[in-house]
Amino acid sequence: MTDTLIALGFAIFIWWFSTGIVILLNRMSRTAITLSLVISSALGIGALVGLSHTAQQTGVTGAYCAFTCALLAWGWNELSFLTGWITGPQKTAILKSTTGWPRFVASFSAVVWHELAILVVGLAIVAITWDAPNQVGTGTYLVLWIMRTSAKLNLFFGVRNLSEEFLPPHLAYLESFFKRRRMNAFFPFAVASACACLWWLVGIANQPMTTPAQVVGAVLVGSMLALAILEHLMLVLPLDTTALWRWAIRKKQTTEKLTAFDAHVSSVLPAHLDSHDKSLQIN
Repeated sequence: MTDTLIALGFAIFIWWFSTGIVILLNRMSRTAITLSLVISSALGIGALVGLSHTAQQTGVTGAYCAFTCALLAWGWNELSFLTGWITGPQKTAILKSTTGWPRFVASFSAVVWHELAILVVGLAIVAITWDAPNQVGTGTYLVLWIMRTSAKLNLFFGVRNLSEEFLPPHLAYLESFFKRRRMNAFFPFAVASACACLWWLVGIANQPMTTPAQVVGAVLVGSMLALAILEHLMLVLPLDTTALWRWAIRKKQTTEKLTAFDAHVSSVLPAHLDSHDKSLQIN
């Protein structure tokens, strides 16, 4: 029971904290973003090496390491997308009147390179861990991949909460591909399928013959699936989807306010003042 609670707490904390860090990094200066991409890329490569190393490990430590490596690999996917480094050829908003197949094509074109990057990394992880006893990393990555794809489809089909506050300014055009409605027909199917998989993982963890490492692995993967289900429910329930990461989003709001204030002051100060004089006037 102790191993289960520790694994559950670890997964929840990593999910909450890593999401906030990605949001926070993407609100910083371009230099900081570039540096974070370099570091994330190095960590991503290290994660693949780590997965190769832990693939044959059958202990509890190996389960935690594989889980963490899969999250680092996924974090590279997320950061490279949110920074606008790997997105797609469609980089402008579409008209609200665009519907049907043209809307789907434009939406997919906006993220196609990102989806291909996810596929390449996923295939690399499957190849690295193929026929190995430790499949925690592969299971974690697949859960994140499938559930994130499901979330994207639900945003496309229409949900109550679009969570547009999470989009950085340079990706604001993506909101035009979303649709706001109470729910769509795909949503119940997606959640029900995820719940069935979660029930299967819980069953594995509760089997008498399951080893402690297998229990921890099932709890880690199952926790990410349960959190992904929670994220899906937050798309349709009348809740503030940004409440858990207010500390990261507040950074964006503060920066935007300061930028707007600086622009306003610059517009009202006399043109002959140099930058040094302006700073004195502002203070």
